[in-house]
Amino acid sequence: MTRFANDKGVNMFVDNVKIRIKGGNGGDGCVSFYRAKYITSGGPDGGDGGRGGDVIFVADTSMSTLMDFRYKRKFAAEDGAKGAGGNCSGKDGADIIVKVPVGTIIREVESNRIMADLVLPGERAVLIKGGRGGRGNQHFATPKRQAPRYAEPGKISKEYNIILELKLIADVGLIGLPNVGKSSLLRAATNANPKIADYHFTTLAPNLGVVRTRFGNDFVMADIPGLIRGASEGQGLGHAFLRHVERTRVLVHVVDAACVEGGDPVENVEIINAELAARSEELLKLPQVIVANKIDLPDAEEGAKKLEAAFGEVFRISAATGEGVSELIAHVSQLVKERPEHTPTVIDFYDYEASLEGDRGNEPFRITITEEGIFSVEGVGIERMLGFTNLDTEKGFAFFQRYFKEKGIVAKLEEMGIEEGDTVKIYNLEFDYYK
Repeated sequence: MTRFANDKGVNMFVDNVKIRIKGGNGGDGCVSFYRAKYITSGGPDGGDGGRGGDVIFVADTSMSTLMDFRYKRKFAAEDGAKGAGGNCSGKDGADIIVKVPVGTIIREVESNRIMADLVLPGERAVLIKGGRGGRGNQHFATPKRQAPRYAEPGKISKEYNIILELKLIADVGLIGLPNVGKSSLLRAATNANPKIADYHFTTLAPNLGVVRTRFGNDFVMADIPGLIRGASEGQGLGHAFLRHVERTRVLVHVVDAACVEGGDPVENVEIINAELAARSEELLKLPQVIVANKIDLPDAEEGAKKLEAAFGEVFRISAATGEGVSELIAHVSQLVKERPEHTPTVIDFYDYEASLEGDRGNEPFRITITEEGIFSVEGVGIERMLGFTNLDTEKGFAFFQRYFKEKGIVAKLEEMGIEEGDTVKIYNLEFDYYK
């Protein structure tokens, strides 16, 4: 978990956490028969189990960090209730709503693939659907089998370890080495009130502010702190904040033109750009405005001329006095207006079991070999078959074996090299394989 503390040791900003989520399990179907006076052979009336609750993430504008997940790391929806006699269905489990800041990306830990990217206020993402409720024995009555003594179990819902990664939604990102005046510029241009001091890493967390323009095209500006040489490799604080630059539409590169702390202004720009390129080449394609700050100090004009010779247009400002700030904001506002808005990250997480839910007709199956050499067999059709087959009876077990042969599962197991005595695991059941 990425977090930073103020001078009193209190955590201020959390933008990366790992949590576990689980959907609600479906309730089991009921085995029941109608009973009444003078009725000796009432029919089956077992009700269905309730559906498990979903796990839903919502982008909430009232949250600015992932601090709420510091102490609570497990989130689970409610299970569905079991069915009952008299054709009474079980109650559906309640959904669980997990609120996260706008701009949160959700990744599955094992594959590191993106499950959701919540960039709009109020945007919702259902990450896990609750398990289906099992059908009661009323559904399995046939002319030949009028008193079925079995019902479907509820479906076990999925669970994942996930990473929540916050990337701030800002139109403009202020970048530059420490102590060049980014926070001062943010204060001068917006309604933000960041902490300002004359030492490195004064800013321990990104600060946001809204720039109000005369023309109504307001935009959000973010101070991205702590960038130094080697930031992309973990040096300083900047490596933790490089992800926040990726959301921006325009970069404002603030340079200490007076070189109060030494160095060369052109080299200082190249240091930061090298770190951006190490993070992503796409960042260098963003419009970048070079700002020569502290122009009110001696030798600053010479530094500004060096920047102009190397990069072209340079805006001379003094964040401390306000000189040149309005001209800079007008130029940046026009660039923001011309740039397209951020598009959500491509979702690349593939849920195999969810795909099977929509393909019941073909009843696909999957066989994997575990590290212990166990052949694990899964599939929607298999799971459904187990729900209405009583394996404790000779007739039921014979049907089970016939199903595996007809569906090609036995042939696939032999193709994968199964031998007599090997273990086959089918959900919570285990068998020894013999021809």
